Amino acid sequence: MATEALLAYAHLLAILTLVVFIASEAALCRPEWLNARVVERLVTVDRVYGIAAGAVLLTGAARVLLGAKGAGWYGHNWLLWLKLALFVAVGLLSIRPTRRFLGWRRALRASGALPGPDEVRQVRRWVMQQAHIIPLIPLAAAFLARGFGA
Repeated sequence: MATEALLAYAHLLAILTLVVFIASEAALCRPEWLNARVVERLVTVDRVYGIAAGAVLLTGAARVLLGAKGAGWYGHNWLLWLKLALFVAVGLLSIRPTRRFLGWRRALRASGALPGPDEVRQVRRWVMQQAHIIPLIPLAAAFLARGFGA
């Protein structure tokens, strides 16, 4: 029972970290706020966001494999696969902003150039798409945990 509680805690902590850092990206990625310090901060925030996403995946896998219900119970439920599909979609959407943040930092360090407002708005849209998909994952999890979808 303690193992189940600790796995749930670790997974929840990873999820909360992920949510905090995607919200931070959304808040920082605004044309009116972008300056050299914000570009550097976005790269750091995005790195922590990526680490949190990895922690969500690892702790979720640990819950499936080591948790009380076991992989057999989860594996046949379409809601688990929906959660994973949504997680993959968020991961794929995160590639462009990560590449742009790194590109902005390279340009900043090379020439002091900042991205234009239109580019920042486009990247923010990609970040916001992720931020709007993420809440659907714990919704599916709440139903999954209660036996729906089996």
